[in-house]
Amino acid sequence: GEQATALRDELGRLVMRLAPSHAIKQWPNRSSAWVLKYKLRSTRRWQERRISTFEYLLELNLLAGRSFNDLCQYPVFPWVLCNYTSAELDLRDPANYRDLSKPMGAQSPERLEQFMGRYEAMLGDPDLPPFMYGSHYSTAVGVVLHFLLRMQPFARLHQQIQGGQFDVADRLFGSVARAWESNTASLSEVKELTPEWFILPDFLVNRHGFQLGRTQDGDVVNDVELPPWAKGDPCRFIQMHRAALESDYVSANLHSWVDLVFGCAQQGQEAVKRSNVFFYLTYYGAVDVSAIEDEDKRHATELQIAHFGQCPTQLYRMAHP
Repeated sequence: GEQATALRDELGRLVMRLAPSHAIKQWPNRSSAWVLKYKLRSTRRWQERRISTFEYLLELNLLAGRSFNDLCQYPVFPWVLCNYTSAELDLRDPANYRDLSKPMGAQSPERLEQFMGRYEAMLGDPDLPPFMYGSHYSTAVGVVLHFLLRMQPFARLHQQIQGGQFDVADRLFGSVARAWESNTASLSEVKELTPEWFILPDFLVNRHGFQLGRTQDGDVVNDVELPPWAKGDPCRFIQMHRAALESDYVSANLHSWVDLVFGCAQQGQEAVKRSNVFFYLTYYGAVDVSAIEDEDKRHATELQIAHFGQCPTQLYRMAHP
């Protein structure tokens, strides 16, 4: 309808306005002075409420080298809610929001204990830097193609990776509530979200009529199952989810999440303290791929990086203001 078209147009305008000239790339190559200038400007404009939280996060992603043209470095957005089961949703209630001071892997104390056990067991390994999470919050296959499989060109790319067909129905993205539950309970999932979750209802609807199969329980996978508070309306879900992103609660706490993904808690001791340590190849600059002379080894390293996901370029060395 008109609402969906307006949301689509807004995303298009933002992408066209904010996309840097080097959007198709593997490694960010802007000078530090350029990044500093626009980073400070973006932060100031957001704090003064001259731009929305959505726009601010998109600008940070682009400054950090993320691109809609690179599935391995697709823009990353946070889960902001934790309530996907209630019939009504009060956006003024802090209890309905995710803890933005913790990465997805630390949302559940019980699960974090298992991640920390693995990390501590690896501390004595001289060959492999220790990590807490074996998967990543932003990957081409596990996040981007997983969430966006009902739209083109993502559906075609998903099928290419799966040998010409869709993945097993039980592994497909079929429910918002189950996605949240899996990413806060499973030891193999710590996904964050993509921008589409806040602006584009199309990714929730099987408009192309793809045959996505049946689950082991016999349920047909079709449109994404929405939380009860969305009343079965994808546009309503996007409107409420976007309202949550733009809420006072998120505005007051977003700095903590920015520290985790783009800032001072992305790497080093602060990352350890914040339970935010990923596989070493996911960090920008951990390996200089161009310096690997052996072509097979270089290709293998590139494939590893693509598989494990990539953290954005670090934008802040100090805490986000």
